Amino acid sequence: MANRRNFIKTTAIASVAVALNAFGKKEDTETTLVPKGTIRKPIVLSTWRFGIPANEAAWEILKNKGRALDAVEAGVRVPEGDPNERSVGYGGRPDRDGRVTLDACIMDEYSNIGSVACLEHIKHPISVARAVMEKTPHVMLVGEGAFQFALLQGHEKENLLTETSEKEWREWLESSNYKPLVNIENHDTIGMIAMDANGNLSGACTTSGMAYKMHGRVGDSPIIGAGLYVDNEIGAATATGHGEEVIRIAGCHLVVELMRQGKSPQKACEEAVNRIIKLTKYRNKNLNDIQVGFIALNKKGEHGAYCIQKGFNYAKYDETGNNLLDANYFLK
Repeated sequence: MANRRNFIKTTAIASVAVALNAFGKKEDTETTLVPKGTIRKPIVLSTWRFGIPANEAAWEILKNKGRALDAVEAGVRVPEGDPNERSVGYGGRPDRDGRVTLDACIMDEYSNIGSVACLEHIKHPISVARAVMEKTPHVMLVGEGAFQFALLQGHEKENLLTETSEKEWREWLESSNYKPLVNIENHDTIGMIAMDANGNLSGACTTSGMAYKMHGRVGDSPIIGAGLYVDNEIGAATATGHGEEVIRIAGCHLVVELMRQGKSPQKACEEAVNRIIKLTKYRNKNLNDIQVGFIALNKKGEHGAYCIQKGFNYAKYDETGNNLLDANYFLK
């Protein structure tokens, strides 16, 4: 009987030890993103080559211990206001009806969100999106309603169709051939994510969308969870490229959730792209006609980027300076 009691006691202790050990392993997995040692902050990432001047504006705020939210808004306003940038804001290419329509969203460390879509005549949709976030009970305004709200916030009505964009549009009308190119030549987005000196994350995304799209078309850029997502406990991600494909997998939310599971920003971006690739094959679509890229940042200040095919680059500004980097890609 004593031996039996000792056996039961020993077995129970062993079982508890195994359970505690398993719990400990789970705990380690769940806390892999808890910063250990030096955290690289502040840091800001943004898509494409126009991310370099955008990062400069963001860094002016970040280096002075400013809030990441203010930094990302200031940063993306730079390409929004540049008539030479043909895929964002003023100077963006129009839809097939010759109308420049803009989309944007913004998200802060408290999960406050604001968005505008199909907005016309307003140069800085990102600032309208922030006003939606801070001054209304809603998270998205679209079309005429977004425009009227922008006017009430003090924005001026402007003609966003530059002479160059109008000339290209009229030339396009001669054939009306709608075949979006895969990289920045035809369309694209600036997405920006940042972590400030306090370790807080925010993000912004803004675009004029695909050139010569159907009027009313909205891509992923103004959709929280698709073109942008921020979780201040885990990390942030933003996307660029063919918005329909990003929406299909709720791309940026997916990237952040993969980081929550313990994946690095790089691995999370790769898995999101691979899901798009798999769905594209299921739908019998030509992968060579599609480009999607993700950039991601975690609470350690680690970052990652990945895209479907060659051509996507992004800018990173941290203590090492402001650098343009080429993302790794799937199609070799």
